[in-house]
Amino acid sequence: MAGALIRVAVDPRSPTGTAGLQGARCSDCSVTVYPADDACPRCGGPADRTVLRGTGTLWTWTVQRYAPKSPPYQPPPGGFEPFAVGYVELADDVRVAAVLDLDDLDDIRIGMPLTVTAGHGVPRARPTPPGEERS
Repeated sequence: MAGALIRVAVDPRSPTGTAGLQGARCSDCSVTVYPADDACPRCGGPADRTVLRGTGTLWTWTVQRYAPKSPPYQPPPGGFEPFAVGYVELADDVRVAAVLDLDDLDDIRIGMPLTVTAGHGVPRARPTPPGEERS
């Protein structure tokens, strides 16, 4: 068809040439979402792509202490190790689910400053170095 608009699906959680998390902000009601979407989940209005700041605080978390069922899970060569997942409330007023990359699961605290980065699949969050909490 001449003049037809063809859209290519791109996973908004995958890293792109642009640094940062790819979110979207509604043009009508200003709600921010992650991952990016073309339409607002609140009002249905158009949403514009935006790069989220990626710094925030831990809102809530849990520890995955048992391996998922196989198949489809394939245990890593060293065997399953417990890991933490949580919601990080970003400075952009949106919560992002992320794997929490910490050396000691006992160090996790609600409100701790974290930096979230995009990767293949689920975002990852690490403690924010002192002095960088508001960048």
